[in-house]
Amino acid sequence: MDSASILQHPRRNLGSRHRSQADRFVKLGIKDSDRMDENLAWAEQNAQQAVLYDFTDERNWRCLANIKRLRGDGEGLALVLEDLFVVLGRDPNQLSQLDGVNHLEVGIELLEAAFLTDSLEPENWFKSLEGEALSRFAIRCRGLDFTDQRSNIVYGRRLERIRSAGHEELFIELVHHLLAHRPANHELWMELGRLHERRSEVDQAWLCYDHVQQIRPSEKVRDLFLQRLKGAMDGEEAIPWSGPSLDTRADFLTRMQSLSQNISEIQPEETSEVEGEIVEPNLRKLENLISAGDAAEAFFLARSLFTSGDEWAEEWMLKAQEML
Repeated sequence: MDSASILQHPRRNLGSRHRSQADRFVKLGIKDSDRMDENLAWAEQNAQQAVLYDFTDERNWRCLANIKRLRGDGEGLALVLEDLFVVLGRDPNQLSQLDGVNHLEVGIELLEAAFLTDSLEPENWFKSLEGEALSRFAIRCRGLDFTDQRSNIVYGRRLERIRSAGHEELFIELVHHLLAHRPANHELWMELGRLHERRSEVDQAWLCYDHVQQIRPSEKVRDLFLQRLKGAMDGEEAIPWSGPSLDTRADFLTRMQSLSQNISEIQPEETSEVEGEIVEPNLRKLENLISAGDAAEAFFLARSLFTSGDEWAEEWMLKAQEML
């Protein structure tokens, strides 16, 4: 299993195992002062593995931060906080306001303050919402960068909790921000498709299932949906439907591309001529997006062009898909 797969599916059992090992080495280090440095080094290594395997467990972050403090590593503790702020969807640049602050003295307090106001546990996080907090959360979501895979997962779980509480419209709106930044999150696409299907929103359900089958051809969810829709499985009366219109599909992909644009948006260029050959502006934009590593926006742009009949865009769609 590669590192991306590990991040996509946090494994709590491995995280807990490494955290337990880290705690054991910390106790050994405190007990044997002569070998403290060696034991704390082993403790830190295990604590880092605990966070890698399960970044959704606050205990793993506390364990790593505490070891950094015991080792007198203020710079390392600052980096732990910065990484946590990325997972929580915050701007790590905000930590620059803390330049000159002794992280060995206040780092643990900052960590606990972050968890108090923004718990990684979806149920605890939802219970902490009061008054207009849900509206403020929605506003915040619209401006965050969810390209970090861990942040995408944390907020995906929060949105699922919002949906289970009956806020379906808000879930549908906000989940598109997450999927625009990480279109390879097929599980969240599947959840959105099922929700649209339950709401009898056929076109939107098909678009979600079609996207899943596009990025994971082995998942025949779009074909199975068509079978259910036409009554082929239950012997029910067939529904005459052959997929959403081209305009509907193009509008969907355009909106997803717009949501996936980074803050440093690449502006479209005018058609230019290079060595006597006219360069398609969308081709130039795709080249720039791929070069800049903006795979999500490139994917939705290329797929929109391909859906609209520009067959040359298929090659770029596949290139972007490989980068997701």
